[in-house]
Amino acid sequence: MLNVVDEFTHESLAIRVRRKLKSIDVIDVLSELFVLRGVPGHIRSDNGPEFIAEAVQTWIAAVGSKTAYIAPGSPWENGYVESFNARLRDELLNGEIFYSLREAQIVIESWRRHYNTVRPHASLGYKPPAPEVFIPALAAWPPARATPAPSSMQHLAEGGAMN
Repeated sequence: MLNVVDEFTHESLAIRVRRKLKSIDVIDVLSELFVLRGVPGHIRSDNGPEFIAEAVQTWIAAVGSKTAYIAPGSPWENGYVESFNARLRDELLNGEIFYSLREAQIVIESWRRHYNTVRPHASLGYKPPAPEVFIPALAAWPPARATPAPSSMQHLAEGGAMN
């Protein structure tokens, strides 16, 4: 799995599930995220072969970002992703048996959405990083019905009579 976590919001931006990940998978995931969210100042990662590949380094530099590789054998330098990986393992992976790659992709993506929109995060005051948005009932009404009726004082100010 390729996990991408925003260090600022703690939101899980992507989980790419494959039998084997290559540098092109990293570029593919990051390019989708950069289109949607903009290019970040840096990308922090470990020193896995899919991250240190020359193609990935060249691509990241070409789009205007920088790499921030952690020191080998120092997972604490990438604490947000390591914490996320532990949660994913404890809350989902340890209790599941996947019978196909497609099943794993669907179940893991469902968990990722729950993690972002519903699951409380202690570091964020027990709120999710990207909560679901609920649209109030009046927002769906036509504008004429959503506008409150004028008050009687407003009616008088406009020259109306009060009986």
